[in-house]
Amino acid sequence: MLLELVMPETFAPQFICGATASGKTEYALKLADKLGGEIVNGDAFQIFRGIETLSAAPSDEEKKSFPHHLFGVLEPGEHCDAGRYFEMAMSVISEIRSRGKTPIVVGGSGLYLKFLTHGPSPLPKANEAMRSEMDGQSLEELLAELVAIDPVEAAQVNRGNKRYVSRSLEICRLTGEKVSELRDGWEKKTRELEKSLKGVWLIRERVDLHRRIALRTKHMLAEGAIEEVAALSGVHGNWEKAIGVKEIRRFLSGEISREECEELIFFATRQYAKRQETWFRREKWLEQVTL
Repeated sequence: MLLELVMPETFAPQFICGATASGKTEYALKLADKLGGEIVNGDAFQIFRGIETLSAAPSDEEKKSFPHHLFGVLEPGEHCDAGRYFEMAMSVISEIRSRGKTPIVVGGSGLYLKFLTHGPSPLPKANEAMRSEMDGQSLEELLAELVAIDPVEAAQVNRGNKRYVSRSLEICRLTGEKVSELRDGWEKKTRELEKSLKGVWLIRERVDLHRRIALRTKHMLAEGAIEEVAALSGVHGNWEKAIGVKEIRRFLSGEISREECEELIFFATRQYAKRQETWFRREKWLEQVTL
């Protein structure tokens, strides 16, 4: 049964989130019909063309019903991260909105969706020169400086982890502000922002989800994923991080059998689904829908 979603007074796209194989595409099509919406990709790998089967992108038949955006729009060799996705998606969402339609963002890539719902983090990117300098300092020296600049952060950071201490100190140095205050401000902004967000997290019983993952894996290998990976053997990029690439390459090289390849992909996908569920469980603004 579809959840009744009330559109907020101020614009906010609808979000459909969930683990791989949970049924997001089907749900999105039904919601698009209900809201007069258009579907926007929120998956890190479905944005690349040439790996439609591997990434379980919507089929051509499914895409006929309603407009679909950001599916297969980048070449596999192109780089895409959460920042680039954010810029692309915001442009598409604004255009959909300008036509009086409802953007429905569908996906399971937590970081991409986080950028889109909450915006990029206000914390600065890593500064390699500064990090190199701090690598030459002892943990005790870094802690002493952090205590002097931001005692609140120094009290709550993992003081035994030099990487964490260095990152906190790096932010303080780069911004000239206390990292603890920056985080407090960001969290306050996040709480206010989430009042206007509307989205669902699709949940299935573990046994049912694993059954669906097994069927998808079998279908993926039978319907072209092996050929997709083989065709892109000389192309390097983000797409190579997709589940199945490493396993299919091992099969193509003769290192493992097709049955072993299928089993490895199945277990890797199960582990990924578990990580996705952990991510979405933290997103308290999402309404849980059990299928």
